[in-house]
Amino acid sequence: MKLFLRNTVAAILAWETRMVLLKYKPRIIVVGGSVGKTSTKDAIFTVIEKTLIARKSAKSFNSEIGVPLTVLGCDNAWSNPLLWIKNILKGALLLVTREHYPKWLVLEVGVGKPGDIKKTMQNIIPDVVVLTRFGSVPVHVEFFKSPAEVFEEKMQMVKALKSSGMLIVNADDEKILAAREKTKAKSITYGLAKEAMFRGTNVKTVYKNGQPIGTTFKLEYDGNVFPVLISGALGVQQVYSSLAALAVGAYLKQNIVDMTLALSEHENPPGRMKIIQGIKETTIIDDSYNSSPIAAEVALDVLKKIKTKGKKIVVLGDMLELGKFALEEHRKLGAQAGGIADYVLVVGPRAKYLAEGALSKDMSEKNIIEFDDAKAAGKYLEGVLGSGDIVLVKGSQSMRMERAVLEIMAHPEDAETLLVRQEEEWMAKE
Repeated sequence: MKLFLRNTVAAILAWETRMVLLKYKPRIIVVGGSVGKTSTKDAIFTVIEKTLIARKSAKSFNSEIGVPLTVLGCDNAWSNPLLWIKNILKGALLLVTREHYPKWLVLEVGVGKPGDIKKTMQNIIPDVVVLTRFGSVPVHVEFFKSPAEVFEEKMQMVKALKSSGMLIVNADDEKILAAREKTKAKSITYGLAKEAMFRGTNVKTVYKNGQPIGTTFKLEYDGNVFPVLISGALGVQQVYSSLAALAVGAYLKQNIVDMTLALSEHENPPGRMKIIQGIKETTIIDDSYNSSPIAAEVALDVLKKIKTKGKKIVVLGDMLELGKFALEEHRKLGAQAGGIADYVLVVGPRAKYLAEGALSKDMSEKNIIEFDDAKAAGKYLEGVLGSGDIVLVKGSQSMRMERAVLEIMAHPEDAETLLVRQEEEWMAKE
């Protein structure tokens, strides 16, 4: 019965979405990929919101229900049937009245199982498609025959793109570059590669009083160089998100300088390499939203390059939905962590494989600690941390790694705004 009701609601919302898009005719920017979709979507919105009448997907609303909720301007009703009825009525009201509706929609589109993106895109014809990174072992691969099948599913976004539209792709990912063959539309490239039309160079971490506070890089575009500052977040993924946003904005004839200033004030979404002040004068790199092999690898590389007088500590939760790749990828990740950190704390049923990987790098066994849950890992950290230490926290969504962050935050009273999954419905889950 529950599945029937869900499918019924999804079908109604999908129909309303189709009708609303036909009536109001907004131009649509779709963001997809395996890594950095939400950060990229938010950065794009930041550079266009002051000059264009736009709406973006809330948080990570990227499913067959999440996308319609964005189009209709509705909130997630969770398990409340009355709120779902309210959402349906709100969609109907858009159809029977003439309301002020956004001229642009910035939609994040994700995949969980085969057919998801095809179903989501059946009502959407994008004017712009932005692709981030793919990775050799993408998240959700467990539900597909191979990574190649995941890639083909994501190409449904490209195939839906208007022939007169624009495809914006990451030049540093060969798979993503190959997406240009799937459409007749023109394309723009961004990345760190020399060939990228929007190229990032001189990527550096910014420090204050010895602690990392953000990232800077230089945008090279059309023969000019522009400095860009990203406050409160670390890593090359922030650079990619900013470059993609700048490429979109330039295509829409936005001023480059104005866009770089907007990005300097941009607030990175929670759980995505966000810098949080920790107890005992420590720094937390909170990357707890979700995890996949490529995202975890990039996060650890950031920690490796950071300068600190204190210890480097990694807290890793399981990476889920990897299927047959799980054991190998966890060992590889553990080995990478073991070669970087002073302590490696691992959480979840697959923690032993992470630990095995760390041990393979001759890390002391006493500095590799296994936990059943994230909160216990955070509690342990309270006794280990010292001034100047840097802690990276990373794991898949259902591992709830934000609970480890909460235990060592200097200001836990700010958790509602700084951490992921702080809604009442999430907090009630075990």
